[in-house]
Amino acid sequence: MENHRENVLLSKSFLFAIRIVKLYKYLSSEKREYVLSKQLLRSGTAVGALVREAQNAESKKDFIHKLAIAQKECDESSYWLELLKETIYLNPGEFVSINENSTELLKIIKSSILTIKQKM
Repeated sequence: MENHRENVLLSKSFLFAIRIVKLYKYLSSEKREYVLSKQLLRSGTAVGALVREAQNAESKKDFIHKLAIAQKECDESSYWLELLKETIYLNPGEFVSINENSTELLKIIKSSILTIKQKM
């Protein structure tokens, strides 16, 4: 079960990063927004990188630590998405779609952390 969850987390975090990169391209070229979108690009792509890094953790404690940072980056991404929506760079439809991905990822990361902690 845990291995399946990790694979789901790896694939979903990678797909999220792809969406973030595409959103960044759109925001910078179409909306001429560079500051908030760059912050989103950093935090949104960091999630997948940290999840990938966690796969090579030296210990369960290190694994939890990497996922905890991924959790923070994911939550930060939600913040930038909300800010982009409230400042009208994203319309509600654009926001809902990608924010659902962010929320889902956050839940999977939290669940993975809890599962590992319970096994320790």
